[in-house]
Amino acid sequence: MTAPPTLLEIEQATLSAVPAPILAFDGPFVVRRFLGGTGRANAACGLDPRPDPDLPARIARIEAFYAQAGQVCRFRSTALDPQGLAGLLQARGYTARDESQVITGPLAGFARPDPDARILAGPEPDWMEVVATAEHQSEARRAEKARMAELLGVPAAWVLLMVAGKPAASAFVTAQGRCAGLFDLAVRPEFRRGGLGQRVMAAAGAWAMSQGADWAYAQVSCANAASLAMNAGLGLREQYRYIYWLKRG
Repeated sequence: MTAPPTLLEIEQATLSAVPAPILAFDGPFVVRRFLGGTGRANAACGLDPRPDPDLPARIARIEAFYAQAGQVCRFRSTALDPQGLAGLLQARGYTARDESQVITGPLAGFARPDPDARILAGPEPDWMEVVATAEHQSEARRAEKARMAELLGVPAAWVLLMVAGKPAASAFVTAQGRCAGLFDLAVRPEFRRGGLGQRVMAAAGAWAMSQGADWAYAQVSCANAASLAMNAGLGLREQYRYIYWLKRG
């Protein structure tokens, strides 16, 4: 079994998998903006943990980037943050929230095709309807998902699992080199507790292996015990965590 991808490899793959049409680079940060939906597409992400003497000025510029669009300034924080970022943000009135685990594991441990899985080239209406049954699916998030196909620069598939001819479970998967990103897992309420989550993830993993990927990653809230347990059953374990820093008020 090969070694897991590095933190930097996963963070770069995540930036590709969750695109944003507006972005800028400022020193160690990539700063992205979309419609204010998902945090990943509407946050500043640090990619270099070395000391940065210009960090206070960068933070002010990043705040202006979001203020001009009327958006809350948000930093997605990992071990790749420049040194001292957390302290500076706290001093400026930011609070930490939404701690999540990045879980990883070899695709060979769970990926398999499923005859009931449809592999779609975009977020078709049936897929969007299933995703809408998941938590935290705001109007802005749904609008961002509807536009992803036109913005993606890496291979991707929208996976829809059918049960008795009805759309029952969904996943979104990308492949960037050896990294397979697994997102948008949802199971319609009437089909839950039947193992469909693992099945749709397995089908998504099989597609990613066909694209040359060998290692999966997913991002799950630390508060979502059910999803963490389901993914543990697939062999996905915590590799690192991230939080968001949001400015109060």
